[in-house]
Amino acid sequence: MDNPEIELEQVVGADYADAVLYEQVWERKSFVGCDFSEADMRGLVTRGCTFTDCKFTRTDLGDSRHTTSAFRSCRFDRAVLGGAEFTSCSLLGSMFVDCSMRPITITETDLTLVSLSGAVLPKASLAGLRMREANLESANLTGADLRGADLSGARLTGTKLVDADLRGARLDANGLVQGVLRGAKVDLDTAVAFAAAHGLLVRS
Repeated sequence: MDNPEIELEQVVGADYADAVLYEQVWERKSFVGCDFSEADMRGLVTRGCTFTDCKFTRTDLGDSRHTTSAFRSCRFDRAVLGGAEFTSCSLLGSMFVDCSMRPITITETDLTLVSLSGAVLPKASLAGLRMREANLESANLTGADLRGADLSGARLTGTKLVDADLRGARLDANGLVQGVLRGAKVDLDTAVAFAAAHGLLVRS
């Protein structure tokens, strides 16, 4: 994602709490251990930026747009993300707690090890996303488009996947047992794996 030939402008440990950063445009910036609590970042545009171990508590990121940016091990606590767009980004290891996320657009983005426990994302478009070992416990993904998504090792205890489109998605046996898949659309391979995960013997 990052071009090693171009050094990023780095900011370490800065306090942006309550800052007004409305509709700013940031390119090739690196933020490490920064605090953006309660900052007004609505409409912010980032390109090729990295945020590592940063705090976004009650931060307003509504209608922000992020392209090829990385949010690594960041914490979003009661943040506003409605209307935000993440394109070709990485959210590796970040945590989202009680955030307002509707509507949100996530495209070609890595959600490996992300915590979205309890997230409310009905009918969200999450097709093709890498969500390996993500924590989706008790999340509401009713009617979500998860076609081709990689949910290997994801924690799906109590996850509502009712009427979700899981065709081509990768789920392991634990996920097929833990999630609520009533009415979900699946391909034949997943249907067989679902039956096996529930102790059925499939015979031709």
